[in-house]
Amino acid sequence: MALALPVAAPAADPPTRYSLVHGCYALQSVANGRYVVRRPDASYRAEATTAAGGEAFRMQATALGRYLLYGRDQTVPTRSGASGVIASGDLGPAGDWRVQPAAEGGFRIEALNGGVLAVDEGSGGALIAPPSIAGDAARFRFVAAGNCAIFPEAEVNATGTPARGSSPDADVRGLIDTHNHPINFNFIGGAVHCGRIWSPYGVQKALVDCPDHALVGGGAALLENFLGGNPIGFHDAAGWPTLKDWPRHDSLTHEGAYWRWIERAWRGGLRIMVVDLVDNGVLCRIWPLKNRSCDEMQTIHEQLRYTEQLQDYVDAQFGGPGKGFLRIVKSPDAARRVINDGKLAIVLGMENSEAFNCSLPNDTSACTPQQMEQRLDEMYRLGVRSAFPVHKFDNAFGGTTGDGGLTGVLTNVGNMVGTSHFLRLQRCEAGHQHDRYDLEAFPRIDLVTQLLTLVGLHGALPVYPAGPLCNPRGLSELGKRLIERMIAKGMMVEVDHMSIKTRDEALKLLERRKYPGVLSSHSWSDATTPKRIYKLGGFIGPYAGGSKGFAEEWRTLRKQRDPRFLFGVGYGADINGFGAQGGPRGDNAENPVRYPFRSIDGAVTLDRNRTGTRVFDINKEGVAQYGLYPDWYEDLRKVAGQPIVDDLLRGAEAYLETWERATGVPAPGCKVDAGLFGRSQVGPLRLGEPATALLRRVGQPASRPTRAYRYCVTERDGRQATVAAVFGDDGRTILMATTARQHRVAGLRVGSPARRVGRVAKRIGRGLWIRRARSAGAPRVVLQTRGGRISALAVVTAGTQARASSLRRTLRLAGVR
Repeated sequence: MALALPVAAPAADPPTRYSLVHGCYALQSVANGRYVVRRPDASYRAEATTAAGGEAFRMQATALGRYLLYGRDQTVPTRSGASGVIASGDLGPAGDWRVQPAAEGGFRIEALNGGVLAVDEGSGGALIAPPSIAGDAARFRFVAAGNCAIFPEAEVNATGTPARGSSPDADVRGLIDTHNHPINFNFIGGAVHCGRIWSPYGVQKALVDCPDHALVGGGAALLENFLGGNPIGFHDAAGWPTLKDWPRHDSLTHEGAYWRWIERAWRGGLRIMVVDLVDNGVLCRIWPLKNRSCDEMQTIHEQLRYTEQLQDYVDAQFGGPGKGFLRIVKSPDAARRVINDGKLAIVLGMENSEAFNCSLPNDTSACTPQQMEQRLDEMYRLGVRSAFPVHKFDNAFGGTTGDGGLTGVLTNVGNMVGTSHFLRLQRCEAGHQHDRYDLEAFPRIDLVTQLLTLVGLHGALPVYPAGPLCNPRGLSELGKRLIERMIAKGMMVEVDHMSIKTRDEALKLLERRKYPGVLSSHSWSDATTPKRIYKLGGFIGPYAGGSKGFAEEWRTLRKQRDPRFLFGVGYGADINGFGAQGGPRGDNAENPVRYPFRSIDGAVTLDRNRTGTRVFDINKEGVAQYGLYPDWYEDLRKVAGQPIVDDLLRGAEAYLETWERATGVPAPGCKVDAGLFGRSQVGPLRLGEPATALLRRVGQPASRPTRAYRYCVTERDGRQATVAAVFGDDGRTILMATTARQHRVAGLRVGSPARRVGRVAKRIGRGLWIRRARSAGAPRVVLQTRGGRISALAVVTAGTQARASSLRRTLRLAGVR
């Protein structure tokens, strides 16, 4: 249970309210110059004459600028009553202190619920004073100390620095999880999911089981057992630190994405995570245990706030605003910059069954088109960039493809609750794909009757024809309006979970609009969908699951890719979303993952992950929790070799390019006309133009190496050539280079004899020539020669042409050296 986060060394400079994190400090009162000690009666008093004689506090951040002052005996100063301060081992809001710089120097330490920590000037005792108190009594200094207690935390077991990009606008390299639910601890009424991604008060508060699971040795965990296919099951509900029976790859109600496990995945190569905000109001109404509203949009709003709080919490652990390893992003440009800074980009999506509260009671929409648009606009304003029009039940937008097995029984009963009727399944037309419902589980009349009784419903059970079965409900007019509105905003349309008919009609709409922003994020579609998505320029992340099954799906997708677009693949973990993770590979005895191993991008070394007293091994447990995904990447390499590694590492870039196209950036391809050559413009390029503006005006380049965009252009004679823009530190174009033969300067072009260059330009270095500028500081034309002929032409800003060596480096970035 050792502290896995870096322990801050005493800084040479005075600490700030953020740099205190994880440091070991004594607390000195400015009023009397003495150090705070913990007395035997659990009170605190400023009475020690040296820092070594005072209590040593580990500064454990609970949020930005807020701390637990964790003492040597694992207690913290805690507010008691109106003005008392005592040592307590119960970590919570009463022991959570906001540290603020004092105007006169030092710090004020404020209680969350009002009042400030102060020292009684007579006795030296610590107490809570009114917020209005001024002077030295409420000022403290943090003085470096030693022998602090270690605050418990999950380990990461990774060494090395995660890879960064070569420049902010360069191609990114890394993996993408297209479908995840780490912020779900409040969904379905708040009493279904056990544990949470983080707690301000540490791992011992985050990795806990549900109260009802503690009954009958886990036998009362009805939903856990039902979803696991075993109505009578038992498990150890102790949680941290032993975690004896959970997390497991097949446990669907326990926390699987604790924040340190996500950090391990980031260190192992993950660069984008799509966080799908999730709820299911119907299941909330069915499930008897709940502690909050079943309003799905209220839950989504809460999860948006929780995601921002998570970002702040991680920042706090790493030393201040913006210093954490993850950032919420709202555009592909922002995501690219975050990834190239070596961090994890969080993209927000929505997956809820009554999206925008547009349910379908009695086959009537519960929302108007205006209400839908207002709610969509609000979600977009708050940062949501992808959404599922349909999820587990029929709704006002279209029909659902449903589920198989016992889960299908539950969701069909849920459809009755939400729409007042069971799914109206019909036999599919011959040769057509079919939806996911099967008839094997539904004859469990006893189970269906129990579920109906539980929710207070009665009536005849559905009678279906022999399969395969299809949901006849298609895309509604409101569904079409939703997708059109998403297109207008450049949002990503998720087509998983739609019925065969709804998905076909949605794809036809997207095809008519030639809209590339379409996703299948976790294999919840049919065999005809991938090729249509790829033809549009969309992106696919198959359901993760076991490594062998994923590799097979990857091979199938590779055959359907469209050569016009970069091919990369993501994976949809669906962790915390009632989606099982991959179990241990059955044949791994001959080819196991061997610890330690190098990360998929080669930058980090990872050993077996340890959380509390439990050590995880993918060979034995599969992906028991999210921190095992780097191990899963390695398992995929064992199964499918370097080709799958390459496609996974291209996944983040391929997703960003799909997102760019959805926001209006033209698709890649050889530009029809190479255009003209001049001192301010070369083909489609313009000197001084920002990279983002160039991207939106000209389109996606053929490649984005360090600080450059390289485009393919077609000359008048049909030949293909390259024009390239190189960007300065401010992101603006400082050099434009071309290999197109139709571009000319003073009668010379690429391919002209080098002996003629001296007549029109001055030689500044081997193979480099510059024409005289029209005025001081004006751009200049550069001619590059090689092998006795001109090999490239370029235009550079005045600052770039200063020396031959710097000019040569810049031309190399353009790809023409």
